[in-house]
Amino acid sequence: MPPSTTKPLRIAVLADSDTRWKWGALTAGRIAPGSTGPSMEAGPRDDAQVGPALDGFLLRGRATPTPRQLAEVGVHADSLREVTAVEFLRAMAEESYDIVVLALVGGGVQAMLHGLKRVWEGREKRPVVVTGYVGVVYEKLADGLLLRHGADLVLANSRQDAERFQAVYDGVGADSSGVTEVALPFLGGASYEGEHDPYTVVFAAQPSVPVSRKDRTYLLERLVKHARLHPEREVLLKLRSKPGEHTTHIEELPYQKLAQKLDLPPNFRLVYGHMGEVLDRTDLLVTISSTAALESLHRSVPTVVLTDLGVREVLGNHHFVGSGCLASWDQLDAGHRPAPDEEWVARQGVAAGGPPSGGGSYATAFDGARERIAKLLGSPGLPPLTPYYTPATAPGYLPGLLARHHLGPDGSPLPGAPAADKEPGPVRQIVRRAARGAYRHGVQRVAPVIRRMGEL
Repeated sequence: MPPSTTKPLRIAVLADSDTRWKWGALTAGRIAPGSTGPSMEAGPRDDAQVGPALDGFLLRGRATPTPRQLAEVGVHADSLREVTAVEFLRAMAEESYDIVVLALVGGGVQAMLHGLKRVWEGREKRPVVVTGYVGVVYEKLADGLLLRHGADLVLANSRQDAERFQAVYDGVGADSSGVTEVALPFLGGASYEGEHDPYTVVFAAQPSVPVSRKDRTYLLERLVKHARLHPEREVLLKLRSKPGEHTTHIEELPYQKLAQKLDLPPNFRLVYGHMGEVLDRTDLLVTISSTAALESLHRSVPTVVLTDLGVREVLGNHHFVGSGCLASWDQLDAGHRPAPDEEWVARQGVAAGGPPSGGGSYATAFDGARERIAKLLGSPGLPPLTPYYTPATAPGYLPGLLARHHLGPDGSPLPGAPAADKEPGPVRQIVRRAARGAYRHGVQRVAPVIRRMGEL
């Protein structure tokens, strides 16, 4: 066993949105050798508390979580602070960690891999670097995977994803040994045991799917229609964020604003909060392609992936082909209840016990990752990080990715990089907050107007 097991492991998680912070922090708790799972308790660590010490870093940008979003996630961290890429790399050079989890969009992961490779040059022992995806991978598979290549572990949330990831890496001649099958770290909760009073239908909204006002208005109107057709039911629109907040994806047309123009029935409500708590009272979960569908299936809650707008890659619902969950609002209005295909569900890593012939269990889904990390921590030293993309193999692509995070081709800070040599003062902090607010205003208010004008 590695020497660090004589004291709590130290884990750093770098995330760029609320959902990635949730994934990264919960994954850290699941994959740490000797850990019993993630902590969902807020507040400082007790001296007698076992488990890894978790330091959170929030990458400053358009989707940096707000205090409300962080509170909704509800994950315990021993420290949590907002940083630039350069500030994070400086912290990794100055502080000692056992594991670093990169919960970022692909380009961010690639930039941090090159930056970490530079700051750890010559170090006898470096941390184990882990990355992965926050949910269903239905677009940019090759692009996203190659941007994540170079981490010690690239986590796949299911058997199906593990096979796809390895095939992509092998297909380009990249080392695929880092691909490690796990499961989504936030699955859990009580299994569905029967209808509630009142019977509750929940539509899990997504920030970026669908995109157009027409399609989003259609979905909202159908949800409202379902509430009118079934006045005995409670119909909930589960929202990810409030206007002005950002999640992993940009939401230009929040359902809250669209709903203001409708006459809503008394059994229809908009709700926020932790998805697990909403699922506790759900009898039917409806979505386009949200990861909430996997959470729902894991708990045996009846789940529908809508076909009203087609089964299309751009919507992500093509991922659910073969699931038995595809249906339309007309079918739901008529009382249809889906029956998921057990073999399909098991391949997604969400069946609590797996199908009778498939084996597997969510309780052991992270054992393989823990074993690999324990072995890496116990080695005398790890080789330098070796991303697939280098200035030699991707000279027309990589420099631009790194420059977005104020890093040069060798992973070092570019001249004038923000906070490269000092902490931001009060004035700079105020300016940054104002700039981020202006950006969000532009995305939600100005950009849609310009786009509409361009369509005239």
